[in-house]
Amino acid sequence: MSTRLPSDSDAVDSSRATIVRRGGSRTPCLELPAAVAEVVTVDDRVTIVIDGAEYYATVSGDDSGQLLYGAYETRKQARSTGEGTNRLGAWLRGLDREIGDSVICDVIVAGERYGLRAPGDRAVYTVKHEPRDSLQSIAESLDGDS
Repeated sequence: MSTRLPSDSDAVDSSRATIVRRGGSRTPCLELPAAVAEVVTVDDRVTIVIDGAEYYATVSGDDSGQLLYGAYETRKQARSTGEGTNRLGAWLRGLDREIGDSVICDVIVAGERYGLRAPGDRAVYTVKHEPRDSLQSIAESLDGDS
């Protein structure tokens, strides 16, 4: 079962995430806003919704804060650097935004699911009612996604 949730709903907290470039990579990444960084920790896996499509990301960190370097089509790709297409990097490059500019990060389910959109854009997210954690972890272990 699922619920539709618009980004301008009172149930959605929105913050600005800064577009940054870290290390030797030429691919832009996102520094998470403080409101999100308070809920997630380095190595947490989260679902990222971009333009209606769901991707998976692993939270990273450096001295400046918590980052998303990429968003991928599978959980396995999100865990393995260099595998799969980085949908976050491609999306950021496609925006008319520079390093230091920001995008909007919508909290759909704190600590689990976030939406990204360009400032001024509106999005409608699908909130899936997931199985309880214990059932979900059993399913993931059978799937090989844990």
